[in-house]
Amino acid sequence: MDGLIELRHPSLAQALTLLENVRTEAERRSLALAAAVVDAGGHVIASQRMDGSALGAMRLADGKAYTAALWGTRTGYFMESTQPGGDDWGWNATDERIVVYAGGVPLYADGQLVGAVGASGGTAAEDEECVTAAADALGFAIEPA
Repeated sequence: MDGLIELRHPSLAQALTLLENVRTEAERRSLALAAAVVDAGGHVIASQRMDGSALGAMRLADGKAYTAALWGTRTGYFMESTQPGGDDWGWNATDERIVVYAGGVPLYADGQLVGAVGASGGTAAEDEECVTAAADALGFAIEPA
């Protein structure tokens, strides 16, 4: 039918591999993380919480992936802009699932946003480094082409 838009998103196999890559990178750094992979609409494809990770880490990982997918950018981008006086001040209070700490990155394939991956449990920088390494290892870009 004319006018329909084709949607693409990571397969379950790719999502599980992304989670395995996050886990491998986290273990290399002696971290215990929760991680989630979502499609371009922010719907969870797969998630995991490593042994020893904080109980609240899973909700943050889901939120980081959701936020990265909905806005097509790294969640760390919003860390400063959502502070008092920032251009995005208050925006993060519009949806309880939005998380504005680093650790969520979008997944691009052939220049198209196809999903996102998020992690929580380390510092914001460590979380972002782990999900970026996981995405890179599978060939996803985290910036639009």
